[in-house]
Amino acid sequence: MIDDKAVVDPAAEIDPSVEVGPFTVIGAGVRIGAGTRIGPHCFIEGNTTIGRNNRISGFVSIGAPPQDLGYKGEDTRVEIGDDNIIREYVSIHRATTKENLVTRIGSNNMLMAYVHIAHDCALADNIIMANGATLGGHVKVGERATMGGLVAVHQFTRIGSHAYIGGMSGISKDVPPYVIVSGVRNRMRVTGINRIGLKRCGFDTDTIRDLNDAFVLIFRTPDLLLKDALDRVEAEFSHRREVMYMVEFFREPSRSGVVRNGIDD
Repeated sequence: MIDDKAVVDPAAEIDPSVEVGPFTVIGAGVRIGAGTRIGPHCFIEGNTTIGRNNRISGFVSIGAPPQDLGYKGEDTRVEIGDDNIIREYVSIHRATTKENLVTRIGSNNMLMAYVHIAHDCALADNIIMANGATLGGHVKVGERATMGGLVAVHQFTRIGSHAYIGGMSGISKDVPPYVIVSGVRNRMRVTGINRIGLKRCGFDTDTIRDLNDAFVLIFRTPDLLLKDALDRVEAEFSHRREVMYMVEFFREPSRSGVVRNGIDD
């Protein structure tokens, strides 16, 4: 049901089951899937696709132009999956032309109030971003990552799957998967494996033990150069897919380096 006080462009493609609250404005290029509910005073524009069964609270902005001085009105887009919870005052900007032309959010994510997703970001599934967390442009976030309130992530940064970032952290380097990180810029610290989060996600005891042993070699053995630590982890834990994901994360190209808890990287 679309409220009489909503403004919806006739060219927008909206499933008949979608609910739209009063004073919400939806533009011509928008497509919204079945079962999605949109609160009052929202603004959804541009080439924006929103999937099924999303819950979008009031005063949300989706698909606005990127905050990038090089953007000249090109037809870039936003793509949002299914079953996301998007709370009050969240803003999600469409992409620039500098990468893949899309800002993408997966499914089953929870974006709490005042979260900001900048242009060209790519979020996987089952991510939690607490109130006021902010992603700069081109940030990549793996599945089941969690960010505390008021976290700020620098542009072009990668956040690994199952990582946990403590509230009010300022993230200027890539955050490896499975770890807990907190702090600001040159005081970022990796404090350990995200054991509680991994248990909640069904990781078994053996996998968590191997991840912790690999963690000790990479993060707590200062006499090992990073390359040597990764080679040793690969030799000892090649049977463990989750550990190999951590190794691969370090070996992938990085613009800012990967946080390693003060060990020279």
